[in-house]
Amino acid sequence: MANTQNQGFLGRMLARKSVAQVQRESDTSQLKRSLGPWNLVFLGIGCIIGAGIFVRTGNAAALHAGPAVLVSFLVAGAVCALAGLCYAELSSTLPVSGSAYTYSYTTIGEFAAWSMGALLLLEYGLAASVVAVGWGGYVVSLLGDYGIKVPIELTGPFGHTIMRDGQPLLDAAGMPMTYLFNLPAFLICLALAALLVIGVSESAKVNNVIVAIKTSVIIAFILIVGWYVIQHYDALKVNWQPFIPEPTGEKGEFGWGGILRAASIVFFAYIGFEAVSTAGQEAKNPKRDMPIGIIGSLVVCTLLYILVSIVMTMVVNYKLLNVPDPVAVAVDALGPDWAWFAKIVKAGAIIGLTSVILVLMYGQTRIFYTMARDGLLPRVFANIHSKFKTPWINTILVGIITAVAAGFFDINTLGDMTSVGTLAAFGIVCIAVMWLRRTHPNLPRGFRVPLYPVLPILGIIACFALIFTVENRVLLFFLWYLLGSIALYFVYGMRNSQLAKGEPPLDGPDLPEFKEDAAPPR
Repeated sequence: MANTQNQGFLGRMLARKSVAQVQRESDTSQLKRSLGPWNLVFLGIGCIIGAGIFVRTGNAAALHAGPAVLVSFLVAGAVCALAGLCYAELSSTLPVSGSAYTYSYTTIGEFAAWSMGALLLLEYGLAASVVAVGWGGYVVSLLGDYGIKVPIELTGPFGHTIMRDGQPLLDAAGMPMTYLFNLPAFLICLALAALLVIGVSESAKVNNVIVAIKTSVIIAFILIVGWYVIQHYDALKVNWQPFIPEPTGEKGEFGWGGILRAASIVFFAYIGFEAVSTAGQEAKNPKRDMPIGIIGSLVVCTLLYILVSIVMTMVVNYKLLNVPDPVAVAVDALGPDWAWFAKIVKAGAIIGLTSVILVLMYGQTRIFYTMARDGLLPRVFANIHSKFKTPWINTILVGIITAVAAGFFDINTLGDMTSVGTLAAFGIVCIAVMWLRRTHPNLPRGFRVPLYPVLPILGIIACFALIFTVENRVLLFFLWYLLGSIALYFVYGMRNSQLAKGEPPLDGPDLPEFKEDAAPPR
């Protein structure tokens, strides 16, 4: 590893890990190449189906696209496909752990890796908060089915008006009531952080059960609610009139602008597809199987998502779906005769969402751990508990961050920040593919992005175009967040980087992999 101390300011920012070293690590891997294309497709489906479809679809329909949210799923799926092909090439060239952070460190350089680490905090940490808010919504709804009422003031973001059937809920004095705190979302984050400190290992059998449950819930929802819609079509078709609501004049509120805005929201529903790209070392034929796994899983999930959005917006008017648990609202609309099915759907959603929160928090702790070993974050983030063998201080901090965000902020703001961070990360991955093609054109690649450089360029443009569909306040927050993280790099990361010192990463154990259906993709 070359010493970078005398390369100058720009040279320091562009200092890279050795591609040769990364590939040597891959060459010594003992992983068995046993995954065929169908294995990868099912892996992708298991990873994709989760928080987005259970949580954010309703927000996208209610606030931006109306019934045309199904078109938004097509747009988001196409953007994911462009980024997915770039992930497939990088994973077949640099099949290592550490995700997009490592890809950036190896291709573009240290500053890009630091920036990617900051983006992944939005993608993992805030995504866990979004899922926790959705989890809380389904828990409150299910408890209500059994007559257990959680005080409504403790089920939403601080200061936001409590709405019921689209109208503000009034107190005894006739004043609108506001939420104090989202207690269920706060508690689940703290509980899962404690579990991660103690140490948790998911077996393959448990993973398969979780995937089967949440996939079955989605399919059952489509079939049963779809059958109900067909039976009552004449009465329900009014919910699709108009299919594309007239724009209000505000940015991203209905019309075609709203469809694109909704695409940036439902983009959240596809987070996880690139988990397929991390299986590059285990694919039988990466050049053939990786694109099949990525594109195939995206196609299947896009179809399922479109069907869900069709029946959801048919059975319930889209204006009533701005809730953290839209699937629960839709099944409740079937009436008391279907109460048993509603309980099954909610229970299945809770099980699936719990596992997603756990794996997102796990992924965030491991990103912090890797960055701390590289010297870009304080050494304390890589400290391992003597008994549990987990990065406990790091995990406690992640738990507090995600719990506070879930407890006090609304799901739309959290979700937008997650989508912005994810889209920016995907854009950088597309750039990394082009950078690596230019700097290391002769590297052996198990898979190459077709129609190069057209598709990576389209991926970059599409990712950053969707970013600018979000609200200006979110973009402003994102800008300040990036500026703050950049300042932190120059104050701490650049000065303490192990690469800058010409030293290997700080000593520390390689933590065991966390095998889950929504395993950390990056």
